[in-house]
Amino acid sequence: MTLTTEDLQRLFAGIAEDIAAERDHLCELDGAIGDGDHGLAMDAGCQAAAKAVGAIDAGVAPTTAFNVAAKAFLNAVGASSGPLYATAFMRAGAAAKDKQVLSDDDFLRVFAAMAQGIQERGKAEPGEKTMVDAWKPAADAALDAWQSGKPLPQCFEAGERAARAGCEATSNMTAAKGRASRLGDRVIGHIDPGAASAVIIVAAIAKFAQRQWLSHHTS
Repeated sequence: MTLTTEDLQRLFAGIAEDIAAERDHLCELDGAIGDGDHGLAMDAGCQAAAKAVGAIDAGVAPTTAFNVAAKAFLNAVGASSGPLYATAFMRAGAAAKDKQVLSDDDFLRVFAAMAQGIQERGKAEPGEKTMVDAWKPAADAALDAWQSGKPLPQCFEAGERAARAGCEATSNMTAAKGRASRLGDRVIGHIDPGAASAVIIVAAIAKFAQRQWLSHHTS
């Protein structure tokens, strides 16, 4: 399959829609161990990114779409998740390398670059009860599946499964970062809201990859 900026406009709109649907749930999760606004922040960031990407000329290179998304997300969400997703989208843009269309392989590299950007910007390792606990396993699983010759939708399905498992596992962790780290053992039994929103995004990307792939392979 091939991906253009027009396809990415649909992807960002889909992510924003799925995050908006879970906004209140994400705030509830955050209310248990944080300041209760994670859903609002993610909703604001994803809406802003989708709107900004939707407004650009569909003929520009995908790199531009990711860079526009990064800037819009950061402008909407200055703190916490803002710089992390801004870095993710900047890295995605760099991985897309000014190509006019992205191949399956390019799109997978974009996905892996997002995960790596989040991990490096957040200086977090898996096991610290952050969104990295969902993002890193997702990228690793998707890349493993790709290297073993699986078609793209299956790679992202593997990524989504790994993200869900990683998110669930955060419930048994204490937090090493952020506000939750001050609560010690009281955070055990609660999943990390950042990991929960990461799952929504990874799942939206998987759903998008599935649709794209089908439309390319059934026409």
